[in-house]
Amino acid sequence: MITLRLDPKLENTINSVAQQLGVSKSELVRKSVIEFIKTLEKPSPWELGNDFFGKYASEQTNRSSDRKALIKAKISEKVSKK
Repeated sequence: MITLRLDPKLENTINSVAQQLGVSKSELVRKSVIEFIKTLEKPSPWELGNDFFGKYASEQTNRSSDRKALIKAKISEKVSKK
């Protein structure tokens, strides 16, 4: 069991939300803490790919926005070499 002190504004908000959802204040806080802990356990997509972002710097700043034209140019270049 945990006892904690809340400022009056937060306590009123918890009371209101719990009443709107039809759950007890304890249940609302319990579920909120569980969801918060879940966000701490799961790395974000940025954290998962952080080692790869910018790893292969091409110095071409338009690779994302002009990808179709760049791919088309590469294919045309390969076809013309044959």
